[in-house]
Amino acid sequence: MIDVDIAQRLGDFELEVAFRADAPIVGLFGRSGAGKTSLVNALAGIARPRRGHIVVNGETLFDSDRGVDLPPERRRLGYVFQDDLLFPHLDVEANLLYGFHRAPATARVIEPAHIIELLGLRALLHRLPEALSGGEKQRVAIGRALLAQPRLLLMDEPLASLDVARRDEVLRYVELLRDYLRIPIVYVSHSVAEITRLADTVVLLSEGKTIAVGDVDEVMGRLDLRPQTGRYEAGAVIDTVVAAHDPAYGLTTLHFDGGELTVPNVEALVGERVRVRIRARDVSLAITRPTGLSIVNVLPGTLVAFADDGGPIVEAQLRVGDTALQARITRRSRVELGLAQGQSVYALIKAVSLDRRSVGYA
Repeated sequence: MIDVDIAQRLGDFELEVAFRADAPIVGLFGRSGAGKTSLVNALAGIARPRRGHIVVNGETLFDSDRGVDLPPERRRLGYVFQDDLLFPHLDVEANLLYGFHRAPATARVIEPAHIIELLGLRALLHRLPEALSGGEKQRVAIGRALLAQPRLLLMDEPLASLDVARRDEVLRYVELLRDYLRIPIVYVSHSVAEITRLADTVVLLSEGKTIAVGDVDEVMGRLDLRPQTGRYEAGAVIDTVVAAHDPAYGLTTLHFDGGELTVPNVEALVGERVRVRIRARDVSLAITRPTGLSIVNVLPGTLVAFADDGGPIVEAQLRVGDTALQARITRRSRVELGLAQGQSVYALIKAVSLDRRSVGYA
């Protein structure tokens, strides 16, 4: 459990954040300048709030009323920065063990061998940082933070300096950390794709203020939060279960409470849970079930709301079973089709729109 309620002035910038979350991964989301890194620095003890409290797993790290302000080394929070910040004169093994040797002996519950295997670092142990790729450096940085035996892992835009291939690689390792180590993670990003793939609870920040806290599908799917979450990448997040694989065509069938989705092959076992992000721009609407289409995902649903600011584009929210979806259509289409709240429609989703960056492991 993370319980935060703080205020801090940084020059002309006022940070006022309050939230409580009990989830494997808490995503701090917002545009650049929203206050995400300032909040993480306050959690880590690098910056001191003017007032408030910070409590992690029942232990008070900061409380202005009680005069509690633990120094960073006593907070036992692992911090993974945007840049890896490895010690350039130490090889990978020495970097990994740096924090491990400084952690209290009684706190050493995470073993180096486990982290080395989990993060795929064995072949890199005797290399210097200059001989590593960006993704490899970030995996070593994550391993070093974990071997310091943290009660909470802070990850501040850890993929910002990586290319797309390395990002996907590190994202999968973060999912493994969540599944196998059970260490809570505060994950900072302004990427909708990263937050919707990883986070269970989202804290949405804007201009230093908390404007929404909740489940990732609820927060990222709200039409009224589009100015903060971004129109282009806006959409829905769905928890699904792998139902079948079609090796002949390289496709996977995913089941959810509103039906089934066909997507490009997902490397998961039948019965395994995966999370899918469906962008509003990838959803079309029809008022009758179409035939003769190359689109394989045709889902019946009901229109529940519209966001129409009078411009050429309208955001439509619909329910497919108990699942919320969004569709981005033209205002002319809404008028010509006579779309209205409560109307039955069909959502059309191309399988190819659900690429690897749209599917993560729940």
